[in-house]
Amino acid sequence: MSLKLSMDFQFTTTIEKLWSALTDSSKLARWVVNIHNGQPMENNFKPVVGHRFQFRTQPFNGWNGIIEGEVLIVEPPTRLSYTWASGGEKHTVTWTLKDLGDGRVNLHLEQTGFSQVHGLEGARYGWGKWCGELKKVLEQ
Repeated sequence: MSLKLSMDFQFTTTIEKLWSALTDSSKLARWVVNIHNGQPMENNFKPVVGHRFQFRTQPFNGWNGIIEGEVLIVEPPTRLSYTWASGGEKHTVTWTLKDLGDGRVNLHLEQTGFSQVHGLEGARYGWGKWCGELKKVLEQ
């Protein structure tokens, strides 16, 4: 059985600025942080289909601290998808951006491939925390 996580976030920003925060390696490092200590996760992300990337942080509680992925879809500035592999599971993450007008943008997250509810709930917590950090990056 494969479980799916679906979340929506609204930001006061432009779609271009939000796209940049999702695709620029240095900006990603400012909001995709270690959820235990707040330290930036080093990464080599590039918005290029087929590019393999890693996010790296300190190992924690039996986890090696590495998230591996491969970019699957790049449709600026509205859609980005990549694999997200860590802890023995491989998921697909897809971001869809929609300009709502009045300086607001909706960011829809869909993450598929969970084998158990515990992993899905952990991801819900993690993305919620990270998108709180993303809001701070967008306000700068």
